[in-house]
Amino acid sequence: MSTAHDEDFTEFTEASYAPLLRTARLLTGDRHAAEDLVQAALVKVYLRWGRSESWASPQAYARKVVVNLYATWRRRRWHTETAHPGGEGAAVADGPDMAGSADARLELAGALNALPRAQRAVVVLRFYEDLSVEETAGLLGCSPGTVKSRTNRALERLRAAGALAGYAGRGTR
Repeated sequence: MSTAHDEDFTEFTEASYAPLLRTARLLTGDRHAAEDLVQAALVKVYLRWGRSESWASPQAYARKVVVNLYATWRRRRWHTETAHPGGEGAAVADGPDMAGSADARLELAGALNALPRAQRAVVVLRFYEDLSVEETAGLLGCSPGTVKSRTNRALERLRAAGALAGYAGRGTR
């Protein structure tokens, strides 16, 4: 591969790693699994990087790869690996603190982790990634009606768990 090819991919990786990691962390509920998921996704993206000029958005393509890998991650061997405690360097910023407090973030993360995979993916893409129903449906390969019903069920479960108690009036959705 050419050095220009590698330099372009390096720039892309530097710009998109943190958002991809945030998405993967929300999907998996675990920082280490999220890092593995993003690494595997970036390998897949790199192998197809020569076609990136024809992609509408390399970032959107990479996010789709992360979501698709997440959908099959339990079948992958690396999912069963565990990280050694301690020794982790500085954490990558996950974006602005939208929860407001550590307790609220922990409660919401626990409730999000309790959701079934499909519902968690919809919530992450719709509310954390701020994708429309149609964009989410396209990314997950399902109909907009399926996205709406999964969103409704997920929000019902989150409300029942009390995880959304402090969020009334914070958004328009």
